[in-house]
Amino acid sequence: MVEAQAALTTSGLGKRYGRTWGLQDCSFQLPKGRVAALVGPNGAGKSTLLRMAAGITRPSSGDISVLGRSPKTQAVDVLRRIGYLDQERPAYRFLRVEEMLRVGRSLNPQWDQAMALGHLANLGIALKARVGTLSVGQQAQVALTLCLAKRPELLLLDEPLAALDPLARSQLMGVLLRSVVDEGNTVVMSSHVIADLEAVCDYVIILLRSRVAIADDLEHLLASHRLLIGPRSASAVTDQVVVISRTDTERQTNWLIRTEMPIADPSWEVVEPTLEEIVLAYLREQSGVASLPSMPTRPQTRGEGGVEAP
Repeated sequence: MVEAQAALTTSGLGKRYGRTWGLQDCSFQLPKGRVAALVGPNGAGKSTLLRMAAGITRPSSGDISVLGRSPKTQAVDVLRRIGYLDQERPAYRFLRVEEMLRVGRSLNPQWDQAMALGHLANLGIALKARVGTLSVGQQAQVALTLCLAKRPELLLLDEPLAALDPLARSQLMGVLLRSVVDEGNTVVMSSHVIADLEAVCDYVIILLRSRVAIADDLEHLLASHRLLIGPRSASAVTDQVVVISRTDTERQTNWLIRTEMPIADPSWEVVEPTLEEIVLAYLREQSGVASLPSMPTRPQTRGEGGVEAP
């Protein structure tokens, strides 16, 4: 992919905090027009990556390009073309919502006041209300509205769904999806709510131990992983697969594998996993934390493998 066609490109990107690397050897290219889910455990480097893309944090090593520009040497141009929502959602709590819009309009030459007013009206958020009196969900919606009204080409959203109830999450995702459809934005969104991400994303970036474990199209990611369910006596799969996770019960074994080849062994029931099952398998096995819950076991009826779930 030519870098100019990418919304976000990193090469050997790293950020060090003292003796600890917050992000290390991060390399991938995100095409324009995609909605990317950025997932990983706490401390994996998600916020660090987004802050470097926004030009807030300087890299310790490697390079990063945003819409073909450097956040370090072309910061003003980059900031004009992106919308960044920090997970802390900083806002002037003493200001009224309409005053927040006025601040946004004064700072952004491409500001779309009609869009901002329309979004807030649809959400029932009063312009006269002070930001500090709004619910957590409403504050998140105001912050997202400020991002969208910039008419950005790239949206960087750090945990936008955190601490929101199901209705607030649904409303926020609705606003985001309308923006993507109407404006053709590229979105990078970090979240622990994987089920919500799967409904909207078409690209997945998994960070583990401050490094990129996966950066792939969602369609290919799902197609190249399989959940195998079989008896404990089932023979090992071939060398053409990579075993990501294995969990055993008294009578049954579950393997999450990555492969481009079909599994023809009749002793296995082969199931396409969900994005959540794939992400949890990577997080559990590569974090080295054995106490995390096992991957959910799918019920199995007697059939190909001749085994039923315990």
